[in-house]
Amino acid sequence: MNALPISKYVIELIAQRIAGDIAMSRDCGAALRRWRETFKLTQQEIGVLMGVSASVISDYEKGRRSPGVRFLRRFVESLISLDASRDYQVIKQLANSLNINIGVLIDIKEFNTPLRIDDLLTAVEGFVVNGSIPKDLEIYGYTVIDSIEAIEKLSGNEFWQIMGTTTRRALIFTKVSTGRSPMIAVRVSPVKPSVVVLHGTKRVDPLAVRLADREGIPLILSLKSSVEDLVNSLRAVSKVLKP
Repeated sequence: MNALPISKYVIELIAQRIAGDIAMSRDCGAALRRWRETFKLTQQEIGVLMGVSASVISDYEKGRRSPGVRFLRRFVESLISLDASRDYQVIKQLANSLNINIGVLIDIKEFNTPLRIDDLLTAVEGFVVNGSIPKDLEIYGYTVIDSIEAIEKLSGNEFWQIMGTTTRRALIFTKVSTGRSPMIAVRVSPVKPSVVVLHGTKRVDPLAVRLADREGIPLILSLKSSVEDLVNSLRAVSKVLKP
């Protein structure tokens, strides 16, 4: 079993997959039962957390009631809450089956409206360490990854998968020592981000700066006190950008 911590992103992604599977199923009741059993829970256990009786859960599973959005949200949240008390055993299995690198991806977001580079600099408390940066540069998302896990686990062909739906994004590396390895990974990747952000160091390797210049990618050093603070700040920005 993977002993790495589960990020909010992985939990949210799997929750969305579960909710979508139930909502799109031709037999919602059967889907509810299948997921409950997948998480090895009784009707009584999930009913207690949802604040309903086991008979109510039974009614939904047998098709005597149709789940609405609120019920579905509470159901999925209850599955995950109970799994959390068991060290996310099922979530980890699902993540592995979906080829989600638990230790690599910390967070990933897409924006419907662009984020200006100045706003990104403010969000990460960062400054540019190579050349000048276009004032009109905008990004449509970000990916936060654990640099050590990414370098150890991702192949060159897998690296592009962390880019999300657009390359016009900030690729943010945490647990950075000097920035050399992350920039080498970006250098050999078949797709490139619009911006690279380094977090966890106060000194950037000159090679990392040269590679960023060679690729024409602004390289930003974040001074956020912790990864959690960094992610929370980025999420606050993403909420503002929602239509």
